Amino acid sequence: MKEEVKLMKGNEAIAHAAVRYGVDGYFGYPITPQSEVLETLEALMPWETTGMVVLQAESEVSSINMVYGGAAMGKAVMTSSSSPGISLMQEGMSYIAAGELPALVVNVMRGGPGLGTIHPSQSDYFQATRGGGHGDYHFIVLAPATVQEMADFVALGFDLAFKYRTPAMILADGIVGQMMEKVVLPPQRPRRTAAEIAEQCPWAVTGRPEGRAPNIATTLELDSAVMEKNNERFQRTYAEIEKAEVRYQEYFTDDADYLMVAFGSVARICLKAIEDARSQGIKIGLLRPITLWPFPYKEISRLAEKVKGMLVVELNAGQMIQDVRLATEGRVPVYHFGRMGGIVPDPQQVLESFMAHFPEASNNSI
Repeated sequence: MKEEVKLMKGNEAIAHAAVRYGVDGYFGYPITPQSEVLETLEALMPWETTGMVVLQAESEVSSINMVYGGAAMGKAVMTSSSSPGISLMQEGMSYIAAGELPALVVNVMRGGPGLGTIHPSQSDYFQATRGGGHGDYHFIVLAPATVQEMADFVALGFDLAFKYRTPAMILADGIVGQMMEKVVLPPQRPRRTAAEIAEQCPWAVTGRPEGRAPNIATTLELDSAVMEKNNERFQRTYAEIEKAEVRYQEYFTDDADYLMVAFGSVARICLKAIEDARSQGIKIGLLRPITLWPFPYKEISRLAEKVKGMLVVELNAGQMIQDVRLATEGRVPVYHFGRMGGIVPDPQQVLESFMAHFPEASNNSI
């Protein structure tokens, strides 16, 4: 079959991929810089072709609770928003996690705190990876760096969510959401039949999954001993995810004397900076986490044994650096370079920051 290649924004790729995955329902509310997700779905009118429900809710709170209800019925449902909108969804996201329900949330980050700016940011890292709502829970968090990954991670996010019965998030910065690139679109999947839903999601039929009573849609448990057992089960699931689902990419790490760590669009900027550095004989490698949770601690720890130092580059004041420092356990110096307020650094600024922290690197160059 001939590949279907199109030029589109990252947000548009999310919408096309959702339709082609066979998503049952999208519930969202417009907010820059992710409004094209909803706008594209409305233009595609998938309710006429696949039966997919597309609904602009009255608020982000309504959106996430509609997702909660759809997931409880075994449906493949999703929402998208941007930073302050995701903040409003946090209670519902905690409920979905506690209900052990699969769902997909897309966050195309903008600068904050507060309403902040409509320009790109990566300052929701803590909110996404630490569980921004209440309680001990996690989302699987995927960080795309290309428009192609925006499309690909829709299927991956849903597949992981259904495999582990836990929500997944695509955490994209505004650059990836708004940039245009060529995308190979996936083939159209048929929507699941009622029998397939019943087989894959038995709780949607019985309403009484093993270990839970009286109903999956109710996350309240007044018996502390039972609630602790529920939480212990959640943690076993998270441990399984941490063991099996860590994803990352390495560039030029085989001979690297130093390492940069970056995710999303910033990893692409760092890669260009590294290519420039290597042309000067400065051997820098790059590790790009694809899953921000689970985080590639072991991989960064392994690299800490061979490099002289690391620079973490982010569009925030320093968030992922905390996980990098946990991974390195103080064995090598770890510094941070970040911009805020929607300002995006260029490769030269990244390289200048690296040289400011590691001036000895130029002495070792060819």
